[in-house]
Amino acid sequence: MAHMGGADEIESLRVELAEIGRSIRSSFRRRTSSFRSNSSRYEPDHDGDGNGNDAEYALQWAEIERLPTVKRMRSSLLDDGDESKTEKGKRVVDVTKLGAMERHLMIEKLIKHIENDNLKLLKKIRRRIDRVGMEFPTIEVRYKSLKVEAECEIVQGKALPTLWNTSKRVVSELVKLTGAKTHEAKISILNDVNGIIKPGRLTLLLGPPGCGKTTLLKALSGNLENNLKCSGEISYNGHRLDEFVPQKTSAYISQYDLHIAEMTVRETVDFSARCQGVGSRTDIMMEVSRREKEAGIIPDTEVDAYMKAISVEGLERSLQTDYIMKILGLDICAETLIGDMMRRGISGGQKKRLTTAEM
Repeated sequence: MAHMGGADEIESLRVELAEIGRSIRSSFRRRTSSFRSNSSRYEPDHDGDGNGNDAEYALQWAEIERLPTVKRMRSSLLDDGDESKTEKGKRVVDVTKLGAMERHLMIEKLIKHIENDNLKLLKKIRRRIDRVGMEFPTIEVRYKSLKVEAECEIVQGKALPTLWNTSKRVVSELVKLTGAKTHEAKISILNDVNGIIKPGRLTLLLGPPGCGKTTLLKALSGNLENNLKCSGEISYNGHRLDEFVPQKTSAYISQYDLHIAEMTVRETVDFSARCQGVGSRTDIMMEVSRREKEAGIIPDTEVDAYMKAISVEGLERSLQTDYIMKILGLDICAETLIGDMMRRGISGGQKKRLTTAEM
């Protein structure tokens, strides 16, 4: 009887072990299917070669997702620069600590041909944001019954800078202080101008010389001179210009290139980037990262590294500088002094592009 009891215990133990084995296998299958479903949402930035690199990237990305929010917003995957390895993989890097050579190689990989690759990069960024259900912030500018007038003094004869004309101007200014009327006339530069500038479109302003094109652009960007009287309504997304600082939202590029001659091209763009800050890029990046984490989406590693690098505020050297100089063709003169009439520097066309880069 004791022998039979021992056999029954062995049989029951065998059944329990079989049940445990089936439970472990079913749990493993569920985890594997879940991992495959998450990995299938990874956007590879290369052609698949079947060697399991996508799964390796997914594991590395899972390591980044476990980091705290601040570190996660500064960590991304970049190509391993070790030349001794036959198969190059990815490595986790801090985008705030990228060196000059790393930034250069990253931009060169993103944009090899300016005409095509820049558009591809912008489309990838747009596709990433659209995939999580976000929209880029847009601005619609409306102006209604816009009038700009200038008060000019009537000058009899030729207004040459002679001693007599200067004396008359001084007397005229003294008369103005007493409240007496002087010989002045109002010149209307813009008269009852209406229009809408739609977001996401390139608007071309055409007109003959002296018709008020520059005045209109300055009025819309909030850069109008104080001696001009502006009336009418200008709004950005329904907000008037006195409700915010328009210079932080729009930029007017003057036809005159005013730069510090002793600074290099890179120093000028870096200084401009630090003055302007990153704007809303940090908030957008945090929201995109949060939604991707909730949805289990692994983004394109190069696009993620670029977006995170340009979203960090307070950097002395920014990846945005290398990007702007690359697409504007200023990378060939990045370390050249701007120069002026007394010292040799960059060309006139490069100065004009540098003015655009500063904005």
